[in-house]
Amino acid sequence: VLIVYAHESPASFNAAAKDAAVAALTAQGCTVEVSDLYAMKFKAAATTEDTTGGVKTAADCYADQIKLAWEEGRIADNIKKEQEKLKEADLVIFQFPMYWSSVPAIMKGWMDRVLGCAYAQEKWYSEGIFKDKKAMLSFTTDCPESVYSDTGINGDINVTLWPLQNGILNYCGFQVFAPQIFWDPATGSPESRSSMLEGWRTRLQNLCGEAPVYFAPLDYFDKEKGFLLKPEIKEKYASKECGLTVGIHMGKPLPANSQTKAGV
Repeated sequence: VLIVYAHESPASFNAAAKDAAVAALTAQGCTVEVSDLYAMKFKAAATTEDTTGGVKTAADCYADQIKLAWEEGRIADNIKKEQEKLKEADLVIFQFPMYWSSVPAIMKGWMDRVLGCAYAQEKWYSEGIFKDKKAMLSFTTDCPESVYSDTGINGDINVTLWPLQNGILNYCGFQVFAPQIFWDPATGSPESRSSMLEGWRTRLQNLCGEAPVYFAPLDYFDKEKGFLLKPEIKEKYASKECGLTVGIHMGKPLPANSQTKAGV
């Protein structure tokens, strides 16, 4: 297990959640490695220094450059070390506080720079290079769950999660477990925070037996027509009350909780 951890304070709830995961998974016999991004002073910005040998692609696209460098063994050492950790991992857990409805900049930098090797339209989504690995988000918020409800001011958390879980993790091929969300631990009582952590420990005991969140497989889409849903797939779901997924909703109501619960 690789835990990619992003919080600057060892006294934080995120640190406690990370430590709880390390202890629970180690007790099950897992080998657990933590990439503590702040302690590592991990560089968030993607630059030409991330590869050696200069820029070798005509396209002005960092992902193309990093993928080619990965294939040719020209990746900078700090990225290479993280990719080696990723290569060994069966499960990747991203532990972080939600910032601006997304991940902190330092974690986004890790995703940009380390996962760039997975950027390819030949092997993406359900055929992505990490299709045999599992991943999940575990994060804290600074607000109660109601704020991210379908009638809350921030909007449905399932919509918020779509770019992260589909646009990054599913794109790379990961099987994505439902997220572990710690709602507003900072304002909770010590008892409520302890209860949150105990719930996390309990979940971790059976995590690998969970089904992943559903995403439409790559073969549902027609490459020759700009990766639109195939007519037979559209017909299959035409009579369904809800859309296929949060992003591929076909003009219908979104499937409820499809990014926060498995099997929806």
